[in-house]
Amino acid sequence: MTTTTEAPAAGAKGHTDPAGALVGGTAVVPVQTRSERPWSFDPADFATPTGREVNWKHTPLARLQSLLLNEPAPHDVIGVEVEGAAGLEQGRLTVGQSPRGEVFRPEDLPSAIAWAQEAEAPLLRIPAGVELDEPVVVRLTGRGGVAHAHVVIEAQANSRGTIILRHEGTAEQAQNVEIIVRDGAALTVVSVQRWDDDAVHLSAHQARVDRDATLTHIVVSLGGAVVRVNPSVELAGAGANGNLYGLSFSDAGQHLESQVYLHHKGPHTVGDVLYKGALQGASARSVWIGDVLIGPDAVGTDSYEANRNLVLTDGARADSIPNLEIETGDIVGAGHASATGRFDDEQLFYLQARGIDEEEARRLVVLGFLIEIVQKLGIPSLEEEFTAAIEAELAGEPAA
Repeated sequence: MTTTTEAPAAGAKGHTDPAGALVGGTAVVPVQTRSERPWSFDPADFATPTGREVNWKHTPLARLQSLLLNEPAPHDVIGVEVEGAAGLEQGRLTVGQSPRGEVFRPEDLPSAIAWAQEAEAPLLRIPAGVELDEPVVVRLTGRGGVAHAHVVIEAQANSRGTIILRHEGTAEQAQNVEIIVRDGAALTVVSVQRWDDDAVHLSAHQARVDRDATLTHIVVSLGGAVVRVNPSVELAGAGANGNLYGLSFSDAGQHLESQVYLHHKGPHTVGDVLYKGALQGASARSVWIGDVLIGPDAVGTDSYEANRNLVLTDGARADSIPNLEIETGDIVGAGHASATGRFDDEQLFYLQARGIDEEEARRLVVLGFLIEIVQKLGIPSLEEEFTAAIEAELAGEPAA
């Protein structure tokens, strides 16, 4: 694990972790940039988070203590069903068996524990040149208890396909998802969180996208007590594309979080990051942190990240922190944006002036705000499901 214990060199970049840390009683200089975050496969290399760390300061640590303990957990806590697997290769990978670990590097304690606890990681592979006729749905149903998982998804050269991870039921799960998109492949990964109200879900997704390949990564978080899904995507090859989208609806008592990292490493890469969330109810909380790094060799990059939040009631809170680092002047464009606000009274007035009652007008405004992400799924059945789920959230009905 890389740990800095000396003072930063003259001219070092400013950091966003003013609290620093103490490891073994020794002061540690805070990480200077997102790309320098320490990593290790050994849980013993990570101190237990205190909440002062930059990557934990917005997370309710008291609600996920079970996932900070490196103790053996049963392997039957999560039931697994795979649907639509025609053309998909499946297997299991021990530690050291390729391609497990080709991309993934644990950056926090729960992720390192999940790596160590998963003796045989499931492999979902789309073979070279294969185009899947329908999405592969991996249904993960929690039966109660603590669970750890490491999953490897590989799209080999010039393949095409969509893989959907559906999380339901109840569990306290630390999960790693390792994604490899080989040259010329096009892969869509959708992670759906429709857990029961008492579930805790910490998930680290790490991906590499190679030459002329495309990854579309979509996070939909609707259920669970604490849900934290952190995608990290490296556009490594020339002409690589990364589309990172997210949708969340947080209600009373829910904490929904995503820390997104997009690293433009190769030349002429394109990135599009858009996360949208709605919140209603006392203590509803959402957190979005977006980091984009355009590296020194990423000439010709075109990148944009944005986060939009709609707060529907008093007592709800959305934290939104976009960050952008550019290490080359030869780019097509780069930008970031963040906005959090309440209903637009003018929109409500416009709709009510045309005979639409206030409740229906509010429903239309929220649907209009979130539907942009729903439509990016490109899967009619999911689009219908999530539209209905949003309407149920607005009406305060139990999730279907």
